[in-house]
Amino acid sequence: MNIVVVALGKIGLPLAVQYAWSGHSVVGADVNPAVVADVAVAREPSPGEAHLAQRLAEVVGAGRLRATTDTTAAVRGAEAVVIVVPLVTDGAGVPDFGALDAATAAVAAGLQPGTLVLFETTLPVGVTRGRFLPALEQGSGLRAADGGLHLAFSPERVLTGRVFADLRRYPKLVGGVDGASAAAAVHFYGEVLQFDERPDLDRPNGVWDLGSAEAAELAKLAETTYRDVNIALANQLALYAESHGIDVHQVIAASNSQPYSHLHTPGMSVGGHCIPVYPRLFLWGAPGATVVTAAREANLAMPAHAVARLAERAGGLSGARVAVLGAAYRAGVKETAFSGVFSLVEEVRARGGHPLVHDPLFSDAELVALGLQPYHLGEPVDAALVHTDHPGYSEIGPDDLPGVRVLLDGRRVTTAARWPAEVRLVLGAG
Repeated sequence: MNIVVVALGKIGLPLAVQYAWSGHSVVGADVNPAVVADVAVAREPSPGEAHLAQRLAEVVGAGRLRATTDTTAAVRGAEAVVIVVPLVTDGAGVPDFGALDAATAAVAAGLQPGTLVLFETTLPVGVTRGRFLPALEQGSGLRAADGGLHLAFSPERVLTGRVFADLRRYPKLVGGVDGASAAAAVHFYGEVLQFDERPDLDRPNGVWDLGSAEAAELAKLAETTYRDVNIALANQLALYAESHGIDVHQVIAASNSQPYSHLHTPGMSVGGHCIPVYPRLFLWGAPGATVVTAAREANLAMPAHAVARLAERAGGLSGARVAVLGAAYRAGVKETAFSGVFSLVEEVRARGGHPLVHDPLFSDAELVALGLQPYHLGEPVDAALVHTDHPGYSEIGPDDLPGVRVLLDGRRVTTAARWPAEVRLVLGAG
């Protein structure tokens, strides 16, 4: 097949490579000329994705993947178009469709009869059919009802850093705006993906048609919102455990030994492109979902709680140098989307402290560009917060943070034996 992937970000580029690696001819379209230039010479725009460098070099070298900034021209030669342009929300949780609308218009202008269009960007329920179907029909002059175009939603379900493994492991969910669209989507993904055997599933791993675009949209929102709500519960258990001198991690491990309990791990923030955003997309369509609203509020409150606990043990933070260890929202990923580091820095400043940030994945210049003041292990500090569970932080001790009086580990990654008990605190432990 001739395939176009629109947006070559941390998900889009691995998808394009996967399709090309499966033997198809792929054009990646992106509005950023620098990204297009990188792909043209088989260079990763954002290094860190397992196996991407090797496979990118292979498919670009074989002529099966190229890149362009002209989406419309690329679509004119495509049998299938996959759109993975990010969708974000504003501070009130209202989706900003600007980038997606522009990409959809560019795709529509190049559509040929019978082309399959797939949205993998996580969307509120009803948006594929209610917003993008009319836009594609109006912009192309084609109609889905006549078979002029096929449209389906299929959520990406992968984690940055392990995209290729997740594409094999998880069923590919699809939902079309009609039966012909669904059939086309099932055929497409059957041609471009390979699946691991999953004896734990109640049906064979592969492409699963959920019956409608709306069902597929809700499935993605449901699985991500579940994580946000579960983390919020774990965080509230952690706060309660702290007030009673209980180690919540021990409690969670014990609870999860029973097969009906799947409690997640508490932490001082919830970051990334998914968990902080997708529950808001759900709430945009279901504002009465009070459990989801409460979970978002509970998770957003964790950075303030962490800094308050640090300040209480330190006897205040006024004038104190406070090291925040970890800018990334999770271990091993050079990404700060919705990272709690920004809230932690603000909370420390609000208490009169001087926040400094360390992260082994970021250079000083990169931290400064993010508005953060760099910190280097070995420099004097008064207090510290462990924000990201980078494996290297398990090895740090007081000698790495000279003068530190209090360390609050928000991820339970530090090693207790390396720290005096009166210095080290752990979120969720008394």
